[in-house]
Amino acid sequence: MKTSTVVLGVLGGVAVGALAGVLFAPAKGTKTRKRIMKKGSDYTKDLKNKFEDLYGNIATQYENVMEDAKEFVSDHQEK
Repeated sequence: MKTSTVVLGVLGGVAVGALAGVLFAPAKGTKTRKRIMKKGSDYTKDLKNKFEDLYGNIATQYENVMEDAKEFVSDHQEK
């Protein structure tokens, strides 16, 4: 089988599945869109919080390394 045929078949299957999911969805389109937007917003907030935590941790570690380096330099300058 050609790779292009397999890829085309997979994409077709995904499209049919998405269409079936929309057609058989238990909620109205407006409710479904609101849920999707809320989930997207929740994921965005979570990602932002995780990024801020990561940035804070990196900044703290950087400050600690700089303090240690300054102490190391000042100790060796005295000797």
